[in-house]
Amino acid sequence: MKETAVKSMAVRRTPRRLLSIARESAFERSMRGTVLIYLTLIVLLPLLALTHAGLSEGVSGVFERITSPIAKHAIVLTLWTSALVAAINTVFGVATAWLLFRYRFPGKRLLNAIVDLPLAIPTLVTGLMITVLYGPGSLIGERFEGFGIQLVFAKPAIVLALLFVTFPFVVRAVEPLLEEIDPSEEEAAILLGADPIRIFRTVYLPVVLSAAVSSGVRSFGRAVGEFGSIVVVAGNIPFETLTAPIYVFGEIESGAPESAAAVSLALLLTALSLHVIARVVERQIGARHA
Repeated sequence: MKETAVKSMAVRRTPRRLLSIARESAFERSMRGTVLIYLTLIVLLPLLALTHAGLSEGVSGVFERITSPIAKHAIVLTLWTSALVAAINTVFGVATAWLLFRYRFPGKRLLNAIVDLPLAIPTLVTGLMITVLYGPGSLIGERFEGFGIQLVFAKPAIVLALLFVTFPFVVRAVEPLLEEIDPSEEEAAILLGADPIRIFRTVYLPVVLSAAVSSGVRSFGRAVGEFGSIVVVAGNIPFETLTAPIYVFGEIESGAPESAAAVSLALLLTALSLHVIARVVERQIGARHA
C-alpha cells in the first residue's frame, strides 16, 4: 500500500516537475537569445562593418594604404612602444603582485587601491597629469631638458602614458594565483636549503608564469589601441610621435575614411592575434605547470 501511495504521488508530481523544467528551458533559451542579440549589436556588427570598410578596395588596397610612409611609421611606432610597455609591465606587475602578497607594511591597502586607479581615471585625465608633471615648465621636465631629454611631446611621454593605463593588467592577473599556492611548498623549499630567489623561481614562478605572460600580451593589445592619453602627451608629429590610433583619427577628420579603415583593420588584426597568443600561452604554459 505504501509503495502504491508513493508511486501515485510521484505520478501527480511529475507533470509539475516537467512544467518547471520546461519553464527553465524557455527562460534559458530567451536569456541566451537576448545575450546573443546584444553581443551581435555591440561587438559583431561593428567588427563586420570595419572589416567591410577596410576591405572595400581589396587586400592590395589595404596593403598600399598601411605601407604609405606616414601610416607605416605610425604603426611601427605604436607596435614597438606597446611591446616595450608590455615587457616592462610584465616584470613590474609580477613584482608588485609579489610585494602585495608577500609583505605587510604601512600603506599596503593604499597601494592596493592605487593599482586599480588607472582603470578608473579617464585617459584624457591621464594625459593631462603626465603633461603637468613632466611637461615644459614643470620641475621634472626642466631637469630632464637640462640633460637634453624631452619627455612630453616626445616618445618617452608615449611610453609613460601606456605604462600608466596598462599597469593593472599583470598585477590583478598574478595576485590571485599567488594566494592559492600552498604554503607547505615554500616550507619544503626552505627546509631543503633554498634561498629566496630560488624559492620564487621554483615554487611561485611556475604557477604565475602563464598568467604573467598572457596578461602582458593583453596589455600589449590594450596599448596598441590607446588614444585618449596619447593625443594629449605625444604632440602627434608625423614621422615622430604620431601613433596609429591618432593617425586614424586624423584621417577621419581630413575626409579620408578609406585610409582610416585600412589602418584600423590592421590594428584590429593585431589585437585579435594578441588575444589568440594570450589564450595559447595560458593553455600551453598553464597546462605544463599545472
